[in-house]
Amino acid sequence: MSKFNKLDTLSIIRSTGIVPVFYNADIELTKKVVKACYDGGIRAFEFTNRGDGAHRVFKEVISFVRAECPDMAFGAGTILDAPTAALYLQLGADFLVSPCCIDEVITLANRRGVPYSPGCGTVTEIVHAMERGCDLVKVFPAGTVGGPAFVKNILAPLPWAMVMATGAVEPAEENLSAWSRSGVTAVGMGSKLFPKEVVAKGDWAAVSQLCRDSLRWFGKA
Repeated sequence: MSKFNKLDTLSIIRSTGIVPVFYNADIELTKKVVKACYDGGIRAFEFTNRGDGAHRVFKEVISFVRAECPDMAFGAGTILDAPTAALYLQLGADFLVSPCCIDEVITLANRRGVPYSPGCGTVTEIVHAMERGCDLVKVFPAGTVGGPAFVKNILAPLPWAMVMATGAVEPAEENLSAWSRSGVTAVGMGSKLFPKEVVAKGDWAAVSQLCRDSLRWFGKA
């Protein structure tokens, strides 16, 4: 069961602003990445369902998160069907994310009181997701569909919409400032937050510092 209720999870995502997106089959490495992000101020983390047996990694890591990162909302991404969504909810996922909008997952998430952020690339898709009860909608792939300008333009007629942009988000001041000024509620950030050479060296302090800098740049704008 999720640790946080829906409103609390959404509040955590809004307050942290940056949601790391990560997958690795190595359980211990994943724990270290999550802890480094937590030490850097991150309070929401998306573990993506992108490998065989990914749910087994999630099960071990979420137990670690509950013990070592108590204020973190830990969610599951790349959810493509309701059975997979149910599996992760049973393992305790605090939120669900998809690259597209799946009505069956919306129904399940609403039934369980868990936030679901479906991927949307048009105003019609965003409105459809909101009509079905998705409070935080994921714009994806954000860079391809128009970047910060796209978000700014859709928020003009839909100022009440909460948007999480994922794709083309980088841990750089200019990039994060542009996304922040567009009006996004949060951004999802993938591999660039975890440079391969840094992870290979196990330089977790560097990952934590990059998180701190990213939060500062995003919040400053």
